[in-house]
Amino acid sequence: MKKLIPVILTISAMFLASDVFAQGKYGADSATCITNLSFYKEYFKQKNYDEAMPSWRKAYKFCPPTANQNMLIDGTTLLRRLITQHAKDASYRQALVDSLITLHKTRAQFYPKYAVTAYNNMGQDMFNYIKDNPKRLYDGMEFIIENNKGEIRPSFLLFDMQSAIDLFQAGQLDAETVINLYQRNSDLLEQIQPANDTEKEQIANVKTDMGSLFAGSKVASCESLIELYTPRLDADPDNLQLAQSIVKTMGMTENCDNNDLFLKAVTTMNKLDPSPSSSYYLSRLHGARGNYSDAVSYLESAIAGLEAGDSKAGDWTYELATLCFKAGQSGKAFEYASKVASENEALAGKAYFLIGNIWGSTRCGGDEIARRAPYWVACDYMNKAKAADPSLTDEANRYISQYSVYFPETAEAFMYDVTKGQSYTVVCGGMRATTTVRTR
Repeated sequence: MKKLIPVILTISAMFLASDVFAQGKYGADSATCITNLSFYKEYFKQKNYDEAMPSWRKAYKFCPPTANQNMLIDGTTLLRRLITQHAKDASYRQALVDSLITLHKTRAQFYPKYAVTAYNNMGQDMFNYIKDNPKRLYDGMEFIIENNKGEIRPSFLLFDMQSAIDLFQAGQLDAETVINLYQRNSDLLEQIQPANDTEKEQIANVKTDMGSLFAGSKVASCESLIELYTPRLDADPDNLQLAQSIVKTMGMTENCDNNDLFLKAVTTMNKLDPSPSSSYYLSRLHGARGNYSDAVSYLESAIAGLEAGDSKAGDWTYELATLCFKAGQSGKAFEYASKVASENEALAGKAYFLIGNIWGSTRCGGDEIARRAPYWVACDYMNKAKAADPSLTDEANRYISQYSVYFPETAEAFMYDVTKGQSYTVVCGGMRATTTVRTR
């Protein structure tokens, strides 16, 4: 007899859906409906589920779904209990699971106000009872996502992703479908509004786990992503959402951020939705390619966009000074590094070290002393660097030894009316410094 339960549930749901409004609240046989509703509820309240089940079964058979929403909710509790009891009977267990899913769908259909809750409960039951069936779990999660959208439980997006990857590895889904699914689920995660800090943390964890899952699945190589997305971005170059998806997906793929498509997508993001972060990212990308002039321009824009007091300003300005130095813009590099040294004590040592190298690489015109004078300034800053940051001592001393080789000899300095210990002002390459004469 127990084998008939799921069949009865499924068939009755089909007929009740069409006849419910014609039969009235309690159906054609209202007396039987009301009687069994009352009987099962009494047992259910007492948690006497074995005795409640026969009456519930009759109530579900004779009552339309609109008779009582709790009949459907209580039915899920009873069916879950049966599923556990018959775990070793695969066929019967599967029929019970089918009936459980039917109950959730019936509730969503006849009580639309609670459809989101019904579908979310259905998703949890599907994960609990059919997670070993990737195709069915995938179809079920896709159905729930389509209906609940931004109100879906965050964990379901992760279950959906896992089942899609399982199907991909089994050859039942292509890479493009999985990639698009990852992007869509990531977008949905952004739409979910957490009710409290706990839910906010759960969403963050799902986001991290889903990204790790996608990256570890090797669903798409960098080459296939470039092949997939290049024509899309070329056809729709001002599509911000597409550009963001490309950056996010390629960023999750190993060694996939050093190509023309990635650079183009980040450039599109910065053009359509400019921000200090996107400008900074572009600076890093151009710098990695050796496009130092472009890197300098983007980083200047990024720093200009920061709010006053932003903690990133010091680090970014130091990076900007380094980029200017690499771009051959010694004057600007000196200016930015000096700003860092004066405003950020934690970075002062590194800034002084950079200024020392800027002066050490500067070639000045004029007489022999004028051409050698930058090395005095370079050593001054190397001494400042190791005083401000002792961890730089060995490296600073190495440069001091290198630069000291270029000090003029005492006799040579004398010929230019310059003596050891004398104050000397150096003006060169847009920079100015006062130093002390040193000779060999």
